Amino acid sequence: MSFIGRSASGHAVVFDANSDDSTAPSPMEMVLMSAGACSSVDVVSILKKARQQVLGCEVELTAERADSVPRVFTKIHLHFVVSGHDLSEKQVARAVELSADKYCSVSIMLASSVAVSHSFSVNNASQTVASE
Repeated sequence: MSFIGRSASGHAVVFDANSDDSTAPSPMEMVLMSAGACSSVDVVSILKKARQQVLGCEVELTAERADSVPRVFTKIHLHFVVSGHDLSEKQVARAVELSADKYCSVSIMLASSVAVSHSFSVNNASQTVASE
């Protein structure tokens, strides 16, 4: 069964129950997607302000949930894959840290009750750098 959520700004999002024939993300999947979107916006914005040549930013989210109802998240991990030209690993680390600790309202709210962790990798035109 599908549901439509409407925001105060007038945007609509389709949600679906966790079923075999789902046509949209579940509410819990949307929570993860919101954390990823919020933090990605922050990371890219911070890097651009630092004059980094960002071409793309993807975030891979993994999560664990409680075994019993309510099946809340118990762990969430965000792994950022930032691509660009001559990106500084130090600047990417700083951007991820600032997003996690200061700017991303979604992740900060979740971190008040869930173990949230972050890592990143940098894909430069000539090399790849990873950090946990």
